[in-house]
Amino acid sequence: MSNAQPLNRKPEFSRADSLRGSITPGRAWWDVKEYDLTVWFDFSKRSLTGSNTITYTVVSAPTTEMQIDLQVGLNIDSVIYEGGPMSFWRDGNVYFVKVPPGQAVDDVRKVTVYYSGIPRPAIRPPWDGGVIWSKDAGGNPWISVACQGLGASVWFPCKDHQSDEPDHTLLSIITPDSLVAVGNGRLKTTTSNGNGTTTYTWEVVNPINNYNIIPYIGKYAHWQETYAGEKGNLDCDYWVLDYNLEKAKTQFKQASEMLQCFEHWFGPYPFYEDGFKLVESPHLGMEHQSAIAYGNRFANGYLGNDLSETGWGLKWDFILVHESGHEWFGNNITTKDVADMWVHESFTNYSETLFTTCKFGKEAGNDYVIGTRKRIQNDIPVQGPFGVNQEGSGDMYYKGGNLVHIIRQVINNDSLFRSVLRGLNRDFYHQTITGKDLEVYISRAAGIDFSKVFDQYLRTTQIPVLEYKIKGKTLNYRWNNVVNDFDMPIRVNFYGEHWLKPAEKWQTLKPKNGGKENFSIDRNFYVETLKVD
Repeated sequence: MSNAQPLNRKPEFSRADSLRGSITPGRAWWDVKEYDLTVWFDFSKRSLTGSNTITYTVVSAPTTEMQIDLQVGLNIDSVIYEGGPMSFWRDGNVYFVKVPPGQAVDDVRKVTVYYSGIPRPAIRPPWDGGVIWSKDAGGNPWISVACQGLGASVWFPCKDHQSDEPDHTLLSIITPDSLVAVGNGRLKTTTSNGNGTTTYTWEVVNPINNYNIIPYIGKYAHWQETYAGEKGNLDCDYWVLDYNLEKAKTQFKQASEMLQCFEHWFGPYPFYEDGFKLVESPHLGMEHQSAIAYGNRFANGYLGNDLSETGWGLKWDFILVHESGHEWFGNNITTKDVADMWVHESFTNYSETLFTTCKFGKEAGNDYVIGTRKRIQNDIPVQGPFGVNQEGSGDMYYKGGNLVHIIRQVINNDSLFRSVLRGLNRDFYHQTITGKDLEVYISRAAGIDFSKVFDQYLRTTQIPVLEYKIKGKTLNYRWNNVVNDFDMPIRVNFYGEHWLKPAEKWQTLKPKNGGKENFSIDRNFYVETLKVD
């Protein structure tokens, strides 16, 4: 999401933060294989009733307890293991379930959690999330969830940590017959319950982030198209409120353009088996895997605005493009810890630049990403603290996008840059990784050591300053305001174009070319300059 749900910045962290954000003993010994979730949203009571059968593999000797996350407001009613009840106790947003003996490494077991209660309502979704109890223009219930950062445990019991994704998911949504329920993946069954309700069961056969598993309930209309992609025919499904059908059919024509552009730069769409889907949502948008939330009013820009203030951002639908970009960065490649959320957001922010480039040319793309720099705050580092469910600065979007742009400039070969992006999505296909994994991969694939560049832009708030002085046809230059051994090359004009590799000590350039001085740095580098005497 663009400027997704902020996780409150805290001067210090609590036990609850560690339970939420770290691999605790109650999490470490088991690996989620499947969620089989059934849920009923009672619109009149703003309540929720459901169950989740969790299939897991024992990966190490179990501790005495199994941590299952479920946020306050919802309560576990019972836990059933192999037909018998299990004892459990609560610690804030966490339940601990007593583990029965006899579970050996490599065993595959199931536990079913029954729960109910009043879930946290969304205050300002998607930024301040929870369950969204809304109504459409006709007064019909319109329900969904937005929970990135907040966590899926706001609406169902799970192992609420990004490092462990279910490999297979079933989501059964019980809804009044007058409404339609949409979920991730493909519609498996529609069952009339004979009591005025219908159960829609959706199936996801690829790994999926917890926060991406989302129900949508409303008076939806639907149409389907086929996109001829790199891996064959991709089913593209669109679900919008019935009265928005015609305008959606016009606006969503951009989806095929987006898919063509992103498959070119990033590689095949990562979830052909589950299809691609846009679902109209009662909030602005979110990157829900194979069921992207769309609420941008069927217009270009970001709610009619251009975040780059260059004009280019009004020529395409921001939410359609940005949230779809997350299918590659965030959903295909997922970080184990939200401290590395910059991986999701920086590369997806840059997908906006690449889409602009695909549509309008390279200089238009350059204009766009450079135009977003005015939104950079440099308040705290982009990378957050680990193990406490805390992301870094919101600069992960615009500063992160400009970091990717810098990497592209230094590589100075778009064919190689493209192969790096495609290689990331191929070699980390459907994996959870660390930010460091990605940093090392890029340096190795590009044949350029970017470690100091990552240190500078991710782990400090300092903007590199290129200090320079000119005497006749001699240019002296050095880096200042940088991490130790910062060695990023930069392209400048000084009696012609030159690549410099400044250090913290003064260096000298004496061009042999004629012409005018006109010293300037390439605008595509996010740095500052300072002329000194």
